This record gives sequence, C-alpha cells and structure tokens, in this order.
Amino acid sequence: MLFNSYEFILFFLPITLIVFIFLSRINTEKAIGWLVLASLFFYGWWNPDYLLLIIGSMGVNYFIGTLINRTLQEKGRAKLILIIGIILNLSLLGYFKYANFFLESAAYALSSNFELHHIILPLAISFFTFQQIAFLVDAYKGITKEYKFLHYALFVTFFPQLIAGPIVHHKEMLPQFMDRANMRFKLSNITIGLAIFSIGLFKKAVLADGIAVYASPVFALSDAGEQLQFFQAWGGALAYTLQLYFDFSGYSDMAIGGARLFGIKLPLNFHSPYKSLNIVEFWRRWHITLSRFLRDYIYIALGGNRKGRLQRYINLFVTMLLGGLWHGAGWTFVIWGALHGTYLIINHFWHFIAKALKLTFLETSKLWRGFSWALTFTAVVVGWVFFRASHFDSAVGMLQAMAGLNGVSLPYGIAAALGGFSSYLQTAGFEFVHGGGAKFVLTYLWILALLPIALIMPNTQQIMSRFSPSFNDIEDNAKTTLLPQNPAYRRFKFQFNVRWAITLALTLTFGMLALAQVSEFLYFQF
Repeated sequence: MLFNSYEFILFFLPITLIVFIFLSRINTEKAIGWLVLASLFFYGWWNPDYLLLIIGSMGVNYFIGTLINRTLQEKGRAKLILIIGIILNLSLLGYFKYANFFLESAAYALSSNFELHHIILPLAISFFTFQQIAFLVDAYKGITKEYKFLHYALFVTFFPQLIAGPIVHHKEMLPQFMDRANMRFKLSNITIGLAIFSIGLFKKAVLADGIAVYASPVFALSDAGEQLQFFQAWGGALAYTLQLYFDFSGYSDMAIGGARLFGIKLPLNFHSPYKSLNIVEFWRRWHITLSRFLRDYIYIALGGNRKGRLQRYINLFVTMLLGGLWHGAGWTFVIWGALHGTYLIINHFWHFIAKALKLTFLETSKLWRGFSWALTFTAVVVGWVFFRASHFDSAVGMLQAMAGLNGVSLPYGIAAALGGFSSYLQTAGFEFVHGGGAKFVLTYLWILALLPIALIMPNTQQIMSRFSPSFNDIEDNAKTTLLPQNPAYRRFKFQFNVRWAITLALTLTFGMLALAQVSEFLYFQF
C-alpha cells in the first residue's frame, strides 16, 4: 500500500488511528497489538506471501536476540550466536536480492547461456534486515533487551517506517512504545502529524511526480542506445536529481508525519543534502539513518580511522561500495558506491592537505563556498546518472552527452526566441534542430522552479522545528552548507493559526488531486 494513495489516506490511516486511540484508552498492549496487525496488513497489501517471510524473519531474530541476552555472561558463546544471526539475515537478503545478480554476472563471465529462475524481491527486505541486524548487535553490546515478542514485532513492522525507512534502533523506539503518555490522544500530535504528512504528500505527488516525466524519457532513450545532446542529457540528469530529492524527502516527511499521529517520533532521515559544500556533509544529510548504520556497523567494524590514514581510506571505500550494493543488485549501483567512496577519500585527503597548508581560511570565502557547492553538486549528479541508468553503457552514454562529446544543439524555436544572439551561438558550434522546443522549455522551467526550493527554502524539519518533529533534531552547520539558516526562515515557522491552516489545507488538497495514477516511491525498489 502506498502512502500516496486514496486507499491509504482515506481508509487505512484514519481507521488505524481511530481504533488505536480507542484501544489506547483501554489497554496499552491491545493498542500495540492493533498497530502490529495493521502494519502486517499494510505490508501484505502488495503480496500476502510476503507476510510469511517477514513474520518468520521476526520470529528467528527475536529468538536469537533472546539467546544473546541470556548468554551475555559468556562472551564467546554470545558472539557465536550473534555471528550465526548475522549470517542468517545476510543469507536471506543475499538470496532474494543478490542471487540473480551474481548468477547473471557469472553466466556473462563464463559465456554461459543457462536459464535463470527470476527471484522476486520481497518488499522492504533491505530495511527490515538491516534493522534486525542492528538489534542483534545492540543486544550483544548489552544496549537493548526485549522481553515481549509483540513489542519486537511493532519495532520491526511499524508501518510508517516499514517500507523505506528510516532504519531505526530498538533503543529509540521501544521506550516510546512503552510510554503511556504517547498512547494518549493528543490533538497537537494529530495536527503536527497531518502538517508534516501534507507537506510530504505535496513534495511527492506534485513536485517529484511532476518533474519525473522529464527525466524518465531521457534515460529511456539512453538505455535504448540513442545518442543524446548536451542540453537533453543535462535536462534529464537534473530532472532525475530533483525527482529523487523530492521523492525521498516527501517519503521521509510522510513517514515522520504518519508516526507522529500515533505519538511516535522517528529519526530524521533527510536534511537538505543539496545545500552541502562537501560530500562528507552530503552523507550526513542524505539517508541519515543508512549512513549511521554503515558507519556504526561496517566502517567502525573495519577499524574506522584507528589504523592510519591509508586504512581509513580503504575502509571508507569498502563501506560505500557495500552501501552501493545495498541500494541495488547491479553493477551500476556498485559503480555508484565506488564513486562516492572515491569522493569521500578525496574529500578527507583535501581536508588533510588544507589543514597542513593552512588553507582553512578559504571556508569563509563566498567564492570558495560557491565553488565547493558547485563541485559537490556536480559530483552528486554524475553519481545519480549511474544510480538511475539501467546498465553501464547507458550511464556512459549520458555522461558523454553531458560532457558535450555529442555536440550541443537547441530547438529552432529557442533560436527564434534568442533573435540575433542565435548567430553567435552557431559560430560557437551550436546546432539548431527541428522539434522539441516545448519539452526543452518545460524541462528547464521545472528545474529552475525546483532547484531553488532545494537550495534556498527551509526544509520540513526547519519549518516544524518548534515542535521537535523528529527523534534527532539536527542543526545546520554554517561552515558546510550553501545557505545557513537566516532570520527570514522565521516567516516559515509553523504555528497553530488560520494562515497555516489554510496553507496546509491547500497543500493537502493539491497533493490529493495529483494522485491520478499509481506512483511508487523510488526507494521502494531497495
């Protein structure tokens, strides 16, 4: 079931909330049990067969976690149980998500034509697998304990974060579930939750889906082997860059807003990443909970920065390589992860050089900040080309066109609008072609409309900051963002007044009216 669907908004969410409020006044355990049942129904809406997988996974991990807690006095035995638990989880994920990928790669390498049985990827398996691995590791460290399967089931299946995150920790969620104050009906939680949900719906249904129609056709042409032109390729790449931004940002808002209706705060997962001045800051703002998981359970486990600079760089690269593979079973995702691993190495090495040569004063230069943002943003866009392309040759073709290797052309309609300036463009090597003028204009109008929203406007976290919308509020660092918070942001602070009521009513209305067709969130495929 999609957040951005009439079934969810008009039926599932209000019915689930009303019954929850009623049961919470009678018995907390019954309210929790209702949320578990509702969440399983939400998950099984796509395919009831998936329910057997997630219930089985929960049962096994709950049992393993219990064994770990009972054997903590025997570290060797507890560690063995932990390793078995991790192997079981990764084996399950590996079979469903990566078996086809590795078999196809092996068949290609061996020039074999043996037929492969396609394995359907269960919904959200990457998210609930990582979440449960984190639970087992935290149990081994003595951080978390779980005594009731019902509570554990809600931790795993809580529907606002089940399908595409955020990846939550047991220690973050269970205290909230067990706090009777959270289970009581509060009008403020309903209002705040609806406000955040409405903003997220608008981002997804109006902005992300609105610009998607200018991204998908360009990548489809590249996938088919068509030779693209400079502006065509950049238009498609930038359109996808903004589509993914508002799609994931919208989902994150809807997840946080949906959880807040039930009095629960989820961790912040998205915080204006395109404002970042370097790739390190980008990863502190993009998919924050995944970055946290990769840091805590892979990067630090590999040694982090404790074994010298070279080993640190190797650890960074391996971590991002695995992060890329987590996003998808394909070589384009591996390359995307490798690219970001390389970016991080260059970024850390530059900080080392800048500190050694006493160049840190550049951080205060507006010109340098502008250059740093442009370099970071361009690097991210290049990475998204591999992330979106269906195969390696398609991504390379897009990048060749973006580099101008296929020439630069404009529609004749644009040339007519430019008047005499078009002759100068022709002498500079521009070509003019028939057709495509309207699509060209609309593509770049959407880009020019949405890019400033991502770069200048306050995000949902900042708009709702007076009400602590997420579990982990994050403040902007003025040294690492393009435009730090300014006094004008105060005008966008949410308040309980008529102006905001009208604004959010219109936002929700436009979002609902835009739900003309099924449009999955991009991160659902991971």
